[in-house]
Amino acid sequence: MSRLSSTAGDDPCKGVGRQGATVSAMGRAGTMRASVRDVAARAGVSTQTVSRVLNDSPNLRPETRARVEAAIAELGYRVNNAARSLGTSTTRTVGVIASDATLWGPGAGIAALDAAARAADRWLATAYADAADPASVTDAAQRLLAQGVDALIVVAAHTATLPALQEVAGRVPLAALHTGEGAQRQHTGAALAIDHLVALGHRRIARLAGPADWLEATARDEGADAALAAAGIRPAAVWRGDWSAAAGATAAREVARAVRGADGPTAVAAANDQMALGLIAGLVAEGLRVPDDLSVTGFDDNADAAFYTPALTTVRVDTAGEARRVVAEALGLPAAGAAAEPVLVARASSSPPRG
Repeated sequence: MSRLSSTAGDDPCKGVGRQGATVSAMGRAGTMRASVRDVAARAGVSTQTVSRVLNDSPNLRPETRARVEAAIAELGYRVNNAARSLGTSTTRTVGVIASDATLWGPGAGIAALDAAARAADRWLATAYADAADPASVTDAAQRLLAQGVDALIVVAAHTATLPALQEVAGRVPLAALHTGEGAQRQHTGAALAIDHLVALGHRRIARLAGPADWLEATARDEGADAALAAAGIRPAAVWRGDWSAAAGATAAREVARAVRGADGPTAVAAANDQMALGLIAGLVAEGLRVPDDLSVTGFDDNADAAFYTPALTTVRVDTAGEARRVVAEALGLPAAGAAAEPVLVARASSSPPRG
């Protein structure tokens, strides 16, 4: 990065007034950051007017607002959240407590929250925690609160997560992705996968469930079991995994053994796409064919689901819409439209039972 010379002979701003020097130096190589005073001078307004524009004050003439916004763009001005918080008691920052971000679901959730926060003119500050460890969750929350976040949102909540946050819940608004209305959509989506298999003629349906201490896994368990009960069917078997493809591959041995037994399952509804992927790979290694010997469904419709072999029948959920709902809820903003209901996406991994 270039630096401004300390000698008058090398100073590119020699002979220019103080404010001109600031703008000129900033324009050269980004070595100096534009200030509110720079924006005010360029727009020909007071610094208080610039602050009102930055804080979306409604009491401004449109032409004044346009002039200030043009100056901000010209100068490349960036808001200093720390400075703005002194005058507004808000950092316009949303704290996110996340875990297991290497998994597709939590990773997609964080990305969706970031987009929703930016659309609401907010920013994310993320702290990672072991969601099954209350002390880790509390520490993450305290670190975010120390940054002055305006709200906390939890991604991939476990049964231990929300109780661990009760002591901080009164300090800022607290929300969790895929809870409340979001949990109902998880429930509905899991039921759609079962209904699809039943409609194909399957009566011996097993489940590959997510970890029992995840709230999302619980909602999906309940939705699948409710749909099975409505069809007068008991689960042929239930295996549990940790959401990973490796867990699906590990479960494939027991699944293959059950399929080859008397009255074995003809279909397995996996609680997410990654476990379904591992399950399919493991079944192939066991000498079984999907869907000829066993139909398999997933949940999430991740970006790769259509490219599995065979392409995966799964449930598509509106993670972006859920993120917008939760951000609005946490910040007390008007809802930015309801999240779409889950959709069953039928592909080649499911078919009527054979034989």
